[in-house]
Amino acid sequence: MNFIKSTIFSGLLIAFIALFALQSCGPDRLDDFSDESFSLMNQNGENVTFPDDFEGSPLVVGFIYTNCPDICSFITANVKKIYNADSYPEGTQFALITFDPERDRPDVLKSYAGAFDMDREPFQFLTGTPVEIERLMERVSVRKAVSDQRETENGESIYFLSHSDKILLIDSQSRLVFDYGGSMTPVDIVAEDLSKL
Repeated sequence: MNFIKSTIFSGLLIAFIALFALQSCGPDRLDDFSDESFSLMNQNGENVTFPDDFEGSPLVVGFIYTNCPDICSFITANVKKIYNADSYPEGTQFALITFDPERDRPDVLKSYAGAFDMDREPFQFLTGTPVEIERLMERVSVRKAVSDQRETENGESIYFLSHSDKILLIDSQSRLVFDYGGSMTPVDIVAEDLSKL
């Protein structure tokens, strides 16, 4: 009998904790990133702490790598299109974070940002140490894996990555509001959701 009571109590306790955790994200919030900090660096070599340095205003964030042969350019272009829609709250920030930090150093990101005319405010292109980036990607559920690796004629190793296709919409309190297909979701849908924050 004590075992049954203990099991029921444990079940109720777990249910209560789960309910509290869901409520702590707020209504219609998918996650809350305010419980962690990640030390990153932008394309200008300036230190940036994610999400702390973005708190107080909405954030549109995409995940890319600059050697991507396909969808990362669409993700980057979509972030710019959301900005150009001009239907977002004042102070909204825009970031693209690489998941290939060994190749995507700040100077590489700066060149990549320039190619999209995005090497300017309010855009930031972010990288970090491999350990910090791996920790961040795990937290935001971005997956990547080497899909093609080969050696060039001069012995240089090159590789491509298969990866998650994401743009996130984060509110002013570092809570995840929406998780979109980064290269596929119509920009007007993201812009409309952003305008409601």
